[in-house]
Order: sequence, then C-alpha cells, then structure tokens
Amino acid sequence: MKLQRFKDNPILSPHPGHSWEDLAIFNPAAWYDETNQEVKLLYRAAESGPDYRCWLGLATSKDGYHFERAGDKPAFDLSADGFDSATIQDPRITKMGDWFYVTYACRHFPFGQFWIPGGRDRYAKPDCGVEFPHYLRTNATLTGLAMTRDFKTWIRAGWITDPLLDDRDVILFPEKINGRFIMMHRPLEWVGEEYGTDHACAWICAADDLMGFPHAENRLLIKNKHPWEAFKLGINTPPIRTSEGWLTLYHAVGPDKFYRLGALLLDLKDPGVVLHRTPDFLMEPEAPYELDGFYRGAIFPCGTVLIDGTLFVYYGAGDQYCALATCTLDQLIDHLLSCPA
Repeated sequence: MKLQRFKDNPILSPHPGHSWEDLAIFNPAAWYDETNQEVKLLYRAAESGPDYRCWLGLATSKDGYHFERAGDKPAFDLSADGFDSATIQDPRITKMGDWFYVTYACRHFPFGQFWIPGGRDRYAKPDCGVEFPHYLRTNATLTGLAMTRDFKTWIRAGWITDPLLDDRDVILFPEKINGRFIMMHRPLEWVGEEYGTDHACAWICAADDLMGFPHAENRLLIKNKHPWEAFKLGINTPPIRTSEGWLTLYHAVGPDKFYRLGALLLDLKDPGVVLHRTPDFLMEPEAPYELDGFYRGAIFPCGTVLIDGTLFVYYGAGDQYCALATCTLDQLIDHLLSCPA
C-alpha cells in the first residue's frame, strides 16, 4: 500500500515577487468546503532573508489539484512582539461549529537559515536575561491556537502547550469525546526511562477547555516500533472519523534522516487506543522536489481532505514546495484493518 504522487507536483512553489514567500512554501494544512466545492490550503511561507521568518499563506482550488493564491499578503501574520513574532509554521486545521481552529508551531526569536553552515550562529543565543522564561532563553517552539471563520480575520488565543516544553505537531480532534477536547502532540523533552521512550514521540491528552492542555494528564500514543522509525516521530494530520476508527497519518525519521509516512486507526470512543498501525511506510522521499531543497528527504503533510472517496494528502517537499499524493479511502482502510496495532 503506497500513496500515489500527483504527476504535476509540486502544486505550489515559492513566489519571487512576494518577499514573505520568495524562499519556500511547504507543510500545508487543508480543508474541503463541501458547499462551495473548494479546497483551502493554509501553507507555511518562508522569506529569503537571514532571519528565516515564516508566515501562513492561503491558496484555493476547485478540483483539489490546481491551486491559486488567495492574495499577495499572508493570510495569518506574525504578531508584533508576542510569542509568535518570529515564525509561524506547520499549521493544522480543525473545524468545530462555525469556527476553524488552527494550531501552529511558533517562536518569539528568529531561527536563522539552518541549512547553511553558520546560518544559525548569530541566533544561537537570544538576547535574554538569566531570569527570562525558559522558552525565550532556549528559543523553544511553542504551539499557538488561532480561530477564524473566513481565514481573513483571526482571534489569536495564545499558546496551548506547556511553555516549559518544546512542543509541536499539535493536532486537535474535530469533536469532543466523552465531553472533553482531545489533543495529540510531540514534546521534545519527554524522552528517557520515566517516559518509556528513547526518542521524542506522540502523546495524547484531554482537557475541559482548549487552553487547559498544559495541565492535562497525558498518555503515550505511539513510539518508535519499526525499522524505518529510527528517531523522532509525530502525528501529521487531523483525524478523520470513519466507521472503523479515527484515521490519521504520522511521520517518523529514519536512519538516513529521511521522513517517511505511516497511518493509524484510533478507537472512536477512546482515541488513546491504537487499533491498527501500518508496519511499513506509505510513502518515502523519491522525487527530485523531495530530495532537493532545504531539507533533503523531508515529506511532511499537515492536512488531508476527502473528495468523492479519494484521500488527498497535501505535504511539504524538501522544505521548499507544496505537493500532493492520493489514495482511495477504502483501500487505505482495508489495508489498515489487515495491520496489527
């Protein structure tokens, strides 16, 4: 079972005329508006300047394959001086009621061009007092939450992860389960004997309020198990409810430092229970646009949509482009049902 790449990939490339997205656009979140039959991609856009600041841009499509930018400015901008004033990246979209809830990784200080030797040197030690909060002193990644009805006006709620952790790959479930909100995430520091894992991996928790997750009790969801899962892993896409369970995709970094993708089916009533998990990867970097770029071998989806029985998987390629792979939903579910947990 493998995902099939769209023959005309990449579907979106950097725009040389827009300074905020002239270097790279990648890791797109996705939503399908069934009423208007339109796919929206909310993608990470990077500048070519040395700070390597990132914003979120918006593109739309009527067929899921061919996209047009929604404007010449970011759809979601950096804050002026807040916890997300240097970079906003890797969004995930969940809809509840009339509102879209977007989680995104962010930093207060710039990160620098990590792929260039010495590109991060001037950013390695932020200008902080020793009493500054941990996330500032270490320039850690927090995860923010923003809400919108139209992807034009936003409410910036704040961070929803513990500010004492470097925590990303945060995904909300599209409905309450047992009366509580559910979140999956990947805390970088939760490694070692007391956490039951040798590498950063995926956890799940529940809270009564969307800002309550830092105080929630957590359960280990998945950790490294198969040969292609050598290092860190995390959940990629917001779960889709199916009759067989919650379907979601995840990534793992292999011995060659390439990203590969797998899939999970989680219990509908208790999503902390993994029912089925692909033992072999569904996709690995092969195409030139995945093997060239600012991270060789990165394939990273942040959103999927379902159109007429086909699962559209939108992913970042090489930390430079947006690309698409597909499969039929039934084929993937049938394959997962043949896989052990």
